[in-house]
Amino acid sequence: MSSLLTNSAAMTALQTLTATNKKMEVTQNRISTGQRVSTAADNAAYWSIATTMRSDNKALSAVQDALGLGAATVDVMYTALNSTVDIVSEIKAKVTAAAQPGVDRGKIQSEIAELQNQLTTISNSSVFNGENWLAFDSTDAAAAANREVVSSFTRTATGAVSLETTTVQITNTLLIDSGADTGILDEDRSGTYALAGASVTGVSVMTVNVNAAAADANTAADMQQLVGLVDAALSDITDAATNLGAIKNRIGLQQDFVKGLKDSIDRGVGQLVDADMNAESTRLQALQVQQQLGIQALSIANSNSQNILSLFR
Repeated sequence: MSSLLTNSAAMTALQTLTATNKKMEVTQNRISTGQRVSTAADNAAYWSIATTMRSDNKALSAVQDALGLGAATVDVMYTALNSTVDIVSEIKAKVTAAAQPGVDRGKIQSEIAELQNQLTTISNSSVFNGENWLAFDSTDAAAAANREVVSSFTRTATGAVSLETTTVQITNTLLIDSGADTGILDEDRSGTYALAGASVTGVSVMTVNVNAAAADANTAADMQQLVGLVDAALSDITDAATNLGAIKNRIGLQQDFVKGLKDSIDRGVGQLVDADMNAESTRLQALQVQQQLGIQALSIANSNSQNILSLFR
């Protein structure tokens, strides 16, 4: 039945065209944003997961920055300790040379004094971001407190989050103690290495003095004590450098892990919400054809009413 009031064909064509236009809007939104789930209305469950994981990834970025800061600080201290090892080794060699009869200990002591000054310079200048783990006052609780380096961010199955840290005991790296002389270089070691003569003095690496003020029958024995004293300090410095080296490697491994974890989260989120651009572009082409056909069908359906007019001519 042909009716002027109700055009069923036009209504059907309009519904089809409207549905096609809606599909085109969805497809165009996916192409413009690159996501098939860009709002909660698209897929509430996936959008919620993706939003939470993106937030966690931002926290991991902060952890990565903190690790970078910690790594830089440790690297400065580690480099300084390595330099200290070389200088203390030189002092050990000078003391050993001074044990030889007939050498000019005054000139050797001048060289040792310059090396000691260099040790002070290295310890005091090993500062990064206001932190110095090699020279500070051990009687100051704040200065001697352990340092915490943020190393990871985790979220449990219940949704609770936590930060994990790596502890650095800086009292183990202290070279020069401005408060109590308990550093590796200024520690009083006379209890273990007692000097019997007057020609050599020193209770720590920083006070070693091989200059012969007078003839002394105990010079050789005292030199042996000084060599032992310097060697003991060198062993302690080596241990401190080893500990820092282990922490340096630990932070480096954690940096690599956090970077890989961030990339994994990005890939996981992408699998949930990213649009397949190849599929979407193909779908858009098909919908454009459907839209054109829908417009054509609507035009034909609307022309049916005009055909009725010819019956009355």
